[in-house]
Amino acid sequence: MANYARSEREALSALLEEVGPDAPTLCEGWQTADLAAHLVLRDRRPDAAAGIVIKALAGHTQRVQRRLRDSRSWPDLVATVRRGPPLPVRIAAVDAQVNTAEYFVHHEDVRRARPGWEPRDLPVGEEQALWARLKGLSRLVFRRSPVGVVLDAPGHGTTVARRAKDGGSSVTISGPPSELVLFASGRDAVARVELHGDEQAQAELRATARRL
Repeated sequence: MANYARSEREALSALLEEVGPDAPTLCEGWQTADLAAHLVLRDRRPDAAAGIVIKALAGHTQRVQRRLRDSRSWPDLVATVRRGPPLPVRIAAVDAQVNTAEYFVHHEDVRRARPGWEPRDLPVGEEQALWARLKGLSRLVFRRSPVGVVLDAPGHGTTVARRAKDGGSSVTISGPPSELVLFASGRDAVARVELHGDEQAQAELRATARRL
C-alpha cells in the first residue's frame, strides 16, 4: 500500500533543497526555513507542538520553532524533515493517517508560492486518501461557518460539512479532494475549486477561519 505521507515528505524535501531557506511560502510571514522548522517541531517536539492549535501555548511554540530554524544548518534542517517523525508515528499506517494531508498542503505551500505553478496530477489513491481525511475532519474544520457547507468531490463523493440553519443559506464547494483540502486549510487564493450558492453566503464562508 502506497504511503503518500512519505512520498509528499520526500518531494517537499527535494523542493526545499532546490529553493533554499529564504524562498516564499503561502504561510503568512514564513519563508521556507520557517516552514521546515515547523515540520520538525510538529514531528519531533510534541511538548511544543500543542501551541499550533492552543493559543495560550503559541508563544512557547514560536520560540522553539525559531530555535530549531536558527540552530541548524539548512542541509541538516531539510534532512530532519526528510527523516520524518520517530516511531511510533513512522509506522506506515499511522504516518499516512497523521501526515498525508499535512505534507501535501505544505508541499503546495512552497510550490504554489512560485510563479507558473499548475496543479499536480495526483495518483487516484492519494486523492482517495485526502478525501477520507477531509471527510473525517470536515465538521470540525467548518464548525464556525455561519452558512451550510457541502463538499462535492466528483468521482469520490459528497459530504455535508456543516448543516444550514433553518431557512439559512448553504454553499457547495466542488473540486478534486486535493483542492478541497487546500480550501479547507484556508488556501482560498490558490485552491482550484468552484463555489455554488448566493454571493453573500460565499463571502461569509470565505471569511470563516479554517484549518485542517
